[in-house]
Amino acid sequence: MSQAKKGGLGRGLAALIPTGPDTIPNGLTTPTAPPGTAKPKGLVTPNGLGTAAANVIIGVDPAGAKPASPLRSDTQAEELTSPSGAVYREIPPDQIEPNPKQPRQVFEEDALAELVHSIREFGLMQPIVVRRLEPGIDKYQLVMGERRWRACQEAGLEAIPSIVRETADDALLRDALLENIHRVQLNPLEEAAAYQQLLEEFGVTHEELAARIGRSRPVVTNMIRLLKLPIPVQRRVAAGVLSAGHARALLGLEAGPDAQEALAARIVAEGMSVRATEEAVTLANREPDSAATPPAHKRKPIHMPGLQDVAEKLSNSFDTRVTVSLGKRKGKIVVEFGSVEDLERIVGLMQQQQLQMSSE
Repeated sequence: MSQAKKGGLGRGLAALIPTGPDTIPNGLTTPTAPPGTAKPKGLVTPNGLGTAAANVIIGVDPAGAKPASPLRSDTQAEELTSPSGAVYREIPPDQIEPNPKQPRQVFEEDALAELVHSIREFGLMQPIVVRRLEPGIDKYQLVMGERRWRACQEAGLEAIPSIVRETADDALLRDALLENIHRVQLNPLEEAAAYQQLLEEFGVTHEELAARIGRSRPVVTNMIRLLKLPIPVQRRVAAGVLSAGHARALLGLEAGPDAQEALAARIVAEGMSVRATEEAVTLANREPDSAATPPAHKRKPIHMPGLQDVAEKLSNSFDTRVTVSLGKRKGKIVVEFGSVEDLERIVGLMQQQQLQMSSE
């Protein structure tokens, strides 16, 4: 009794993605391998996931798409072209160079090894995105998918399913950044460095950058502020030992880099939460400099009901962190800002509120 053919994960996924009619129209033939020839692993078949995913990405109607050849010949592979000009091709790995503006610097070895195994078993399910370096020359540069490109090389693929599209230099970093953000692959420091690079290259404001990449302005500003942390603290954030929330709390510590490093070490040692870190920073900022003020004259802050509510209202109004403290003779309001542009924005909001109050 013959054994039933075992179904694979790749086939199950392929069943969910339309790849066109099973019947081949008149005049079109699909080349087949000679009898006894094993099908190369990783190459896209007419019902392969790479072609199906490519149809979705470049906008080709699956019912009218021409199937890709299962075996590469010496001639150029058939191309699927979308109305926008994007083209599906199977490209040898040595014709593709990495994106020089790739914001992601760390690739986890375990995750990469899992992807290599998946590609060897089922092929590449989602094509990479590349751009042609020069017209008429088969040389390409990655736009999206460096991890998949690396895994395909380790898996030994002779050709990588790719979407070839025109991408301007000023969109190269943005596209790579957006892909990594949506895949949650960048650590906070990589994301902050990418934002800073975009600001410097394009000469835009925080608000304009936020609009271009689909993020809020406070998120962009707070991320960029992480680059002001001491290098040892940045290393902890990049390694995932400290979260972005811990890092933002450390930025509010007024005692300086040494105190920030010391508190960062304490956070790791004691497993402090972000909330506990914020409270520790607030307490540290309330303590006067012991060298300048004798302990006998040390002033304790006055805890007055409603101060925290006032601080929260101001924070919401100015879209930034605001702290309110009250001493024996006077109080203090601290409004934090991330840049000169951010300061100008806050001043503008204050002026608007003043005009509204005077007109009432």
